[in-house]
Amino acid sequence: MPIVNRIADFHLEITAWRQDLHRHPELLYEVHRTAATVAEKLKAFGCDEVVTGIGRTGVVGVIRGRKPAPAGALTTIGLRADMDALPIEEATGLPYQSGTPGKMHACGHDGHTAMLLGAARYLAETRNFAGTAVVIFQPAEEGGAGGKAMCDDGMMARFGIDEVYGMHNAPGMPVGAFGIRAGPMMAAADYITILIEGVGAHAARPHLGIDPVLVGAQIINAVQSVVSRNVDPLKSAVVSIPMVRAGTADNVIPQTVELRGTVRTLTEEVRTLVERRLNEIVEGTARAYGATATLTYRRNYPVLSNHPRQTDFATSVARQVAGDERVDAGLSPMMGAEDFSFMLEERPGAFIWVGNGDSAGLHHPAYNFNDETIPFGTSYWVRLVETALPA
Repeated sequence: MPIVNRIADFHLEITAWRQDLHRHPELLYEVHRTAATVAEKLKAFGCDEVVTGIGRTGVVGVIRGRKPAPAGALTTIGLRADMDALPIEEATGLPYQSGTPGKMHACGHDGHTAMLLGAARYLAETRNFAGTAVVIFQPAEEGGAGGKAMCDDGMMARFGIDEVYGMHNAPGMPVGAFGIRAGPMMAAADYITILIEGVGAHAARPHLGIDPVLVGAQIINAVQSVVSRNVDPLKSAVVSIPMVRAGTADNVIPQTVELRGTVRTLTEEVRTLVERRLNEIVEGTARAYGATATLTYRRNYPVLSNHPRQTDFATSVARQVAGDERVDAGLSPMMGAEDFSFMLEERPGAFIWVGNGDSAGLHHPAYNFNDETIPFGTSYWVRLVETALPA
């Protein structure tokens, strides 16, 4: 495999960085140790600028090539990695497993950060490109919209970013393989809260009350009709209600019930349809039983949609690293969400998956980032810059 030789030479060093990050997981925007480690290394590598505090705790490094980009050519590209961990108790038993109870790197952001640090080191050493590479280390991908926070801080304009690229590891995909697609690749992630108001009563005298638990059960069943009977069968949507809060005793019909869930869609058209139909079904179902219900629909991460030209380019770079037969350019979309979508709304770019081998799934207590992935992911970043900004 044509991975970059220099990167192969310091594979073990990048692995040590990754395992150190794994020992010290931090959540959301509270990535203070991680961000400080990243900033310290970027300065040691000789980056031209290292800026902290973008999007609260994000870090940006600027690496200028041997010469400016020629007139009319692409000038600056951004490379993004996420830094935050998850509130999960680790169950790997690894020598370097999390030292913080209830927190672990269960999505591989430690690996993403380490691979981009490796690329930053190489690019700062060689500078074999014309233009500017901007390495972006983002907090709060896991539900905190850190990508949006960095964009809201004016990151794209401040650093003159023309195109932006992201990467995530993929359990089940062979190490050394890549997957990508143009257009919608990951779903919009929206959140719903349904508050049902009934009339409390003794459980032995239900006729004197209006049971919000019964209403909640009917709503949970009814909202599935949105996907099965309102959404085009050739399009995609998911409505899940994983949380139900109801009652405090086995002989009391409660006054209220709260339902919480998520909606996932791949187009704005379907997203709007689902939101409208959920409102109608929730209100109508509650009314039919004499109760009232209020739906709060919170739009969160938008659809992650890869730009066609940049996707073709990213595919060609991945093929340089892995070979044609190990790059799937028609990967099926998935209903998970990613806040790199906010960056792709501001600038053209593409998001790619890199194989993590036969590991536990993302967000699983037994998950671990595969360090054998490091040379492939890091080489991809390096080749992306050198090919997009040829010296």
